[in-house]
Amino acid sequence: MPLDRKPAPNDLRAFWMPFTANRQFKSAPRMLTEAQDMHYTAADGRQILDGTAGLWCCNAGHCRPKITEAVQSQIGVLDYAPAFQMGHPLAFELANRIVDIAPEGMEHVFYCNSGSEAVDTALKIALAYHRARGDSARTRLIGRERGYHGVGFGGISVGGIVNNRRHFGTLLAGVDHLPHTHLPENRMTRGQPEHGAHLADELERLVALHGAETIAAVIVEPMAGSTGVLMPPKGYLQKLRELTRKHGILLIFDEVITGFGRLGSPFAAQHFGVVPDMITCAKGLTNGVIPMGAVLTSAAIHDAFMQGPEHIIELFHGYTYSGNPVSCAAAIATLDTYAEEGLLTRASELEHHWQEAIHSLADHPHVVDIRNMGLIGAVELAPIEGQPGKRAFDIFVKAFEAGILIRVTGDIIAMSPPLIISKDQIDELIGTLGDVLKNAA
Repeated sequence: MPLDRKPAPNDLRAFWMPFTANRQFKSAPRMLTEAQDMHYTAADGRQILDGTAGLWCCNAGHCRPKITEAVQSQIGVLDYAPAFQMGHPLAFELANRIVDIAPEGMEHVFYCNSGSEAVDTALKIALAYHRARGDSARTRLIGRERGYHGVGFGGISVGGIVNNRRHFGTLLAGVDHLPHTHLPENRMTRGQPEHGAHLADELERLVALHGAETIAAVIVEPMAGSTGVLMPPKGYLQKLRELTRKHGILLIFDEVITGFGRLGSPFAAQHFGVVPDMITCAKGLTNGVIPMGAVLTSAAIHDAFMQGPEHIIELFHGYTYSGNPVSCAAAIATLDTYAEEGLLTRASELEHHWQEAIHSLADHPHVVDIRNMGLIGAVELAPIEGQPGKRAFDIFVKAFEAGILIRVTGDIIAMSPPLIISKDQIDELIGTLGDVLKNAA
């Protein structure tokens, strides 16, 4: 271990941790000090099987040589270059590489630094697009209940997870929400559920209420991840696409989680056969190595801005680190790794084994629902009366002690392992979780 890397800090006070029960954590820290391929190393030296691809982002596993070498090389050649009125070759190369694997019709890439920024960028582009076309009355944004679109003010406004919204005031005005698609009749579904396509028709109700001429965009996760892995009912996304097109409303897919192979296709839009007007992505773009996000847009959206004098800025938006050279190098090496190892489609090859493994937990104590698609799945638990979230959190802690990393949201266990996972490792992950569930209070 390098001399400048300590196995654990001796003072935990200064760091205010995100989305964390800080007092609980600091009373019994769970520290990770190294990672390689499918495993983390804990501070006590134990190997922890990664069942969550870090935080939905390390799709190719950890410390992959090509990505590591690309970052090391690039940082010594061109560490930073401004993206305002200047460029560097890697930003253009990466954009072309992304477009090459994106759904047909996605032709332009706008860089940012995270999924949250990608969402706010897409929302701003949607509003500015309508204004550029002389349709400035279209200012309303439509999200969905239980949707997660990052933590910017735009993202939590269109998002629908209550605790992410309730503490931060009135948020953006002119926002409404479609109902979520999690229906009790779809319990224990394998893949896409049969019931719920009609919920897309709720957009017609919002159009009648607000007027189509006021609505700029609808944003949804094709498969909702952070809220607990909710699958789109069969026909739902297709119907939503038809209705948005009918009313001149832009459709944005938030693919920060589903992008880059999670469902067995480069993007979920391809998996479901539905092409939106914009796609947000991040996480798997650089394999989680360096922060980076992007918004993919159609040519029609991009070209609407390319009017007027050529020396005038077309879109007054961007970030200091948009298209950072080191991030671009990491992303290109990540795409190379995906391509060389067939990772963008590997989830489809493992889906059946994953499905059978995770549904084997159906008869375990407290399990009330299981759902899966591609290489992602959720196990929903009955809550402890009066203590929502405690049962799943206790299982999360015990799972870590047993050598696996899972993620919990409320009383839902979510898993999305790196796409390099083997069938034996799937069996180990689910088997260990099963043992923990059997002993859960």
